[in-house]
Parts: sequence; C-alpha cells; structure tokens
Amino acid sequence: MKICAVICEYNPFHNGHKYQLGKIREASGCDKIVCVMSGNFTQRGDMAVFDKFTRARHAVENGADAVLELPVSFAVSPAELFARGAVKIICSVPAVDTLAFGCESGSAENFLHAANATLSESKEFKNALKENMKGGASYIKARTEAVLQFHGDVDEALLTSPNNILGTEYCRALLSEKSAIKPLPIPRIGGGYADTSLFKNFSSATALRACMEEDSRRSRKALKNNLPESVYRDALLAEKYPFEQAEMYALAAAAEEEIAQCPDCSEGLENRLKALAKTNPARDELMEKAVSKRYTLSRLKRILAQNLLKIKLKDVRRFLENPLYCNVLAVKKEGSDETLALFGEGKFPLVVRKSDAAALKKEALECFETDVRANDIYNALTGRHSNEYQTLFV
Repeated sequence: MKICAVICEYNPFHNGHKYQLGKIREASGCDKIVCVMSGNFTQRGDMAVFDKFTRARHAVENGADAVLELPVSFAVSPAELFARGAVKIICSVPAVDTLAFGCESGSAENFLHAANATLSESKEFKNALKENMKGGASYIKARTEAVLQFHGDVDEALLTSPNNILGTEYCRALLSEKSAIKPLPIPRIGGGYADTSLFKNFSSATALRACMEEDSRRSRKALKNNLPESVYRDALLAEKYPFEQAEMYALAAAAEEEIAQCPDCSEGLENRLKALAKTNPARDELMEKAVSKRYTLSRLKRILAQNLLKIKLKDVRRFLENPLYCNVLAVKKEGSDETLALFGEGKFPLVVRKSDAAALKKEALECFETDVRANDIYNALTGRHSNEYQTLFV
C-alpha cells in the first residue's frame, strides 16, 4: 500500500485542485490519496466558504480517498506552525511515502535544499535574521534575506512565491520530523495563489471566493466554468455569515494580555489593535489602518481569528511536541474498510465517537477540545448543528 498525502484547504475545491489530484495519482503511483484539510477556519484568518464536511465531501467526490481534519490550532496559525501540524498528522499515518503540494516552480531536491538552508543554526545566520527583523521586515522576509546571504545557491523563488513558501515549510517540517516521506511538487496551472483575475477553467480560489460574494450572471458563469459540478451546485446556495462582527466583539472583550498570547501576535501589536478598534469598529477599516510592511493583512486577520477561537501560542507548541489524534471527516465508500483499518494502525488514535475523544490524553484532549469549541462557534455563527463526531462515506 502506497499513500500520497496532500495538505489543503479547498476553499473552495476547484478545477485546479481536481487537476492536481489527477497529476498526483499519476506522478506518485499511489494506491490512495489522503488529504489533511483545514476545518471551518482557514490560514488566512477567515471562515471557510463551506463547512468542513461539505469541503471534505467535495474532495472525495473529485479524486481523494479520505480527508483528515487539520486541528484548528494549526489551521489558523502562521505558515511554519500550519505546516508542522499538518506534517505531524501525516507522519502518524502508515504507508504514507509521499507528500504532494502545488508550487510555482522547483524540484523536490530544490525544495529540500532550500528547507535545509532555513534550518541553519550558525551564529552568523541567527545574527543576520535578528538584524533583518530590526529593520521592520516580517519573519519570513527576514529569514529569506538571511538564507540568500549565506546560501547563495538557494533558488530565491522557493522562498518568496506563495505556494513555494508553503512547500518549503512542508519540507522543513519533514526534515525536522526526520521523516522518510518524499516531497512531490506539482506545478500550478491557471491563476496564481492570490490572483483575482478570472481564467476560463483554472481560476484561483481567491478569485472564486470573490465570485461567490458577487452573485451576478458573470460570477455564476465563472463559477460554473471553474468548479466541479457538485461544488458549483453548493456554491449557488452558499451564504455569508457575520464572522467579522464576531471577531470585533471578541477583540473588544479580550484583555491585551490575552491577545498577546495569540500565535501571530508580538511586539505589542495587541495594544495597537485594541486602540484602533475603538475608532474603527468594522474589521476592514481596522485592517486598513493596521496593515504595514511587517504586519501583513493575513497575519492581522489570523490574530483576530486566533483571539476569537482562544488559540494560544504556548498551547500550539505543546500540541506539536505531544501525541495527537486523527479525525476522519470523509472517506471514499469503496475501499473504506481498508482505509479506516489503515488509519486505525497509525501512531495516533482515531476520533469517530465521543468515547474516542474521552479516551484522549492530556495535550491531545486539549487540542481536540479546541476543535470542538471552534465547531461550536461556527455553529453559533451559521445556525448549523454539525456534529463533531461523524465521518462521511462518499
């Protein structure tokens, strides 16, 4: 049995994702594709356009064999913690020998070389990183400048292009785990990571989310051309929920010292956010005033999401250092017995019923309780009643 893993959000699942799954099966020669997917909240700090079970179903309907949930503590964290959490789950599953990811450029060897360079422990590298951050650069940019200064043979594109940055982080996580899993970069086609332009068949998720909000003849046509049929049907029924208002309420209610514990918050940013919120009660207005060269829009949005969901950096780090669990959101009905039996042989226990959750120990239980809290918040915002303890057979 050979399994290829994919780390994803599918927000929403589109033709590019379907194309990627087909290429993965062809290039890896795998027997099954297992996705580790963010739940109801995403790494951009937003609520997903569909709930996690719907998006998991979309993935299995269009080429995946199973979808595991990425715990929310990692799903709304910065790229390094997002990648480490996902890779930790992947490494617990038997027979996974490949990790595939979309990229703008680069080979597996290029990515591993770049990842290894970012793990440099030399005194000179650390000093350069510190100096670069003093100049106002974000951590990722400061690290990139340090890598290029001391490792001139690293391809700069692997450290600066959006999908490449995540691919490098996945490889860093594999190296940190001392895993034998091989990376498999799959070149993207069509729209880029944050491309707002609409393409005939392969537009980006960013552009398609904008279409879902527009609700015009033009946007519906674009969705029909760019989404698999079942996703398109669901997109026509998608609703907008008051996520931003909930975040602003949580920001107003939280003390500065609480916000300071969020994974993306540092350097007194909690004070600036609290002060700006008093005169900018709408999230978009607040973001416009707070964004800067160092504090990107995605980072600021994540802080608000982390604060709403009560996710703390110290907890995320503890979760990474301890055994966790596997929560199966959806599985392909054909061959499901074999797939679930395989998961059952993994390093982490399966959570498919309340009794499974009750049996979790220490950090695993805390991590799962954070998932339950996030699910409860999602239900409160959407008026849904999704059950955390279920697996879809598609």
